[in-house]
Amino acid sequence: MRDGLGPARVRLRGGAVLVELADRFGEDAAAKVLAGEVVDADGTVVTAGTVLPPGAFVYLYRDLPAEVEVPFAMPILHRDDDIVVVDKPHFLATMPRGGHVAQTALVRLRRELDLPELSPAHRLDRLTAGVLLFTARREIRGAYQTLFARGEVSKVYLARAGVDPALTFPMTLSSRIIKERSRLQAYEEDGEPNAETLIEHLGEGLYRLTPRTGRTHQLRVHMASIGLPISGDSLYPEVKDVAPEDFSTPLQLVSHSLEFDDPLTGERRRFVSARAPGCASPPLPR
Repeated sequence: MRDGLGPARVRLRGGAVLVELADRFGEDAAAKVLAGEVVDADGTVVTAGTVLPPGAFVYLYRDLPAEVEVPFAMPILHRDDDIVVVDKPHFLATMPRGGHVAQTALVRLRRELDLPELSPAHRLDRLTAGVLLFTARREIRGAYQTLFARGEVSKVYLARAGVDPALTFPMTLSSRIIKERSRLQAYEEDGEPNAETLIEHLGEGLYRLTPRTGRTHQLRVHMASIGLPISGDSLYPEVKDVAPEDFSTPLQLVSHSLEFDDPLTGERRRFVSARAPGCASPPLPR
């Protein structure tokens, strides 16, 4: 781990490592070999003359992309030897992906708390704020991730959207949602449902959303499908171009609470966000 990030792992086609990395990734990757910054699976430094067989792995640290700082604080709701629970702000991705690396909840926390084995037990969309749980030690990671994978965690979200007097609440939406990597939006299609959401209107455009499944963008898709897209949504029903440095219009969706039986102690745990849809996130301390 270096500054909150682990190394990238590259599977080789076989042959001279320097030549292959230069062909695949350019001069910067070759320079890392010459600088002694690439190692093989045994930790041996790769040199200009190193030859490895097809399927072998080498490890190197990526150069971080230029990122716009997300200027909002991430309060810690709970911390013990096993887990860390935070109140994630809008615009901060859960973990590195694409152009978001250092400006992610995972990397920020690893740096701030000096916990190199920290790992998310689940994920929140970059634009969604609220309760997010991390495991602090590698050996217990699977126990908590399994809770979420099996749907054994009760999740409640709060959202703001328009009001349609013609709709009757509470309502349960069930549909088949597909999210392809090549498309920004998820979409609904005919077929066996794989996504279910209970929607309750609490009054004045405030909604309580209880997902019974965990499809990507499920809540945003379901709210848009009934003609009530979540306020501030830049993807549904239409994609809007938003500059990376524009934090003026957050998605009005908050992961309000998580509740579950702790897989290690059996204790019933519940964590609640202090955020509310429509309220500004606190700025980072300076």
